[in-house]
Amino acid sequence: MSKILVIDDERAIRNTLKEVLEYEKHEVDLAEDGPKGIEMFASNSYDVVLCDIKMAKMDGIEVLGKIEETSSDVPVIMISGHGNIDTAVEAIKKGAYDFLEKPLDLNRLLITIRNAMDKSTLITQTQVLKNKVSKMYEIVGNSEAIDQVKTMIDRVASTEARVLITGSNGTGKELVAHQIHEKSNRAKGPFVEVNCAAIPSELIESELFGHEKGSFTSAIKQRIGKFEQANGGTLFLDEIGDMSLSAQAKVLRALQENKITRVGSDKDIHVNVRVITATNKNIKKEIENNNFREDLYHRLSVILIHVPSLNERSDDIPLLAEHFNSLICGEYGMSRKNITKDAIDELQKIQWTGNIREFRNVLERLIILCPNEITGKDVLAYAKPVSGNNT
Repeated sequence: MSKILVIDDERAIRNTLKEVLEYEKHEVDLAEDGPKGIEMFASNSYDVVLCDIKMAKMDGIEVLGKIEETSSDVPVIMISGHGNIDTAVEAIKKGAYDFLEKPLDLNRLLITIRNAMDKSTLITQTQVLKNKVSKMYEIVGNSEAIDQVKTMIDRVASTEARVLITGSNGTGKELVAHQIHEKSNRAKGPFVEVNCAAIPSELIESELFGHEKGSFTSAIKQRIGKFEQANGGTLFLDEIGDMSLSAQAKVLRALQENKITRVGSDKDIHVNVRVITATNKNIKKEIENNNFREDLYHRLSVILIHVPSLNERSDDIPLLAEHFNSLICGEYGMSRKNITKDAIDELQKIQWTGNIREFRNVLERLIILCPNEITGKDVLAYAKPVSGNNT
């Protein structure tokens, strides 16, 4: 059952709509004019609003504007007995979900309300998923080392500067890339991630730039590459140090000219993409060894952000432990475990060669194996398990 607000200065129409909608199992509130409707909208939660356009105290288009300022996610269906194309276009431009003329076709009205509620539900579900994703990519910690990273993210996010993120495996370089995107002017655009180390060198160009049907043996249909997929948003090239030299040359051209060419085509495609890269390699040594183009390095490294290892930020381990405690227990549908002080002390003594990735795995193991409480003895027993002797 949904809750619907009807704003109309004609009593007969208000009452008719209330009767019809309540018969369809909706909950209905009525407002006799624009100011009253705005007041009720501000103090209640509605799934859909029906609003007349021609009203004495306040025009419906003005009411629509006020509602949009308060919550643009609630669908507003405009109704009018003086409908014309210009009025309908203006209403839609102002943010209305749809425009219906009086006398109302009740079947069309009910279908429009159902579609509006479906859209509202989809928006809510999308927001929930977005919040979950944001939680997944949260950078946890307040040590000096990680605060410097957060400060740098805040400074560069709103710019279009290319960023090269460095750091050991498992330090959370992808979290930095996500945070830059989320805080940028491109946040509503796509975030496309490519792990350059996971793609065979002979396929990396097709992955990045796409290919035309028949351009090589296994190209049975046209493919859109990651650069095109990320158009208007951010392209994150992880492990850029593992990219082949031929692919590097094409990436350099894409950065210089803002255009790419699919494999097997000679047609240029313009792209609007912010490129963020990451590597665990020493790129300057790779340049010396002729494994990486120096001109590409200078294109990519307008801003350099180094992500510290977990051993360099051990002060963050208490916060990280509680963060993963909540996250993992939530995933398993279990109550949070109590992590004792001596358990934290033992966790801080460990040399984390796998950094945050290893730390999360250890926390997950402890949460699974420890009934209610995680103690220092548990950390000693399970954090660094050794395999048994073969017999």
